[in-house]
Amino acid sequence: MTFTVVTSNENKVKEVAAFFAGVAEVAHIFLEIPEYRDNDVGVIAEEKARYAWNALHCPLIVDDTGFFVSALNGFPGPYAAYVLDTIGMEGILRLLEGAEDRSAYFETAIAYADTEGVIRVFRGVVDGSIVSPRGEAGFGYDPIFSVDGRTFAERTLAEKATMSHRGRALAELRKFLVSDE
Repeated sequence: MTFTVVTSNENKVKEVAAFFAGVAEVAHIFLEIPEYRDNDVGVIAEEKARYAWNALHCPLIVDDTGFFVSALNGFPGPYAAYVLDTIGMEGILRLLEGAEDRSAYFETAIAYADTEGVIRVFRGVVDGSIVSPRGEAGFGYDPIFSVDGRTFAERTLAEKATMSHRGRALAELRKFLVSDE
């Protein structure tokens, strides 16, 4: 089985390839995809997959991830990448100054388009809290997102993959792909 990961993020490709090692061949294509807007990351991922499938006509996955901070009424939500690029982790931490509630969660929606262009969405959620930056690994918000006392940046890629939002969505996709063989 082979599918293509459509993303500009090399870290995501490494994570997906490691997750599917021995199960599927993972190719990578960078494709400029329009930025869809919706409060539901699943809807965004589905639209991205539809666009990518219409351009490539091959089995593929795309994802969209939201970072939802309770004290900020769910902000930045599906705009997590934009917020990271503009105000960064430091901006999120400044917005949380004085906030007692530091709970947050990540949600990833992975949209898989099969050989016929049929799209299915698989979701993964992980709850945690916002902490001062710690750790050297990971990417994005990993240094400030803590689960069970350790940030994602303090974990190996393999450890993170077993518990992360993306890992959980990938596990659902893998179950589907293996059962579909």
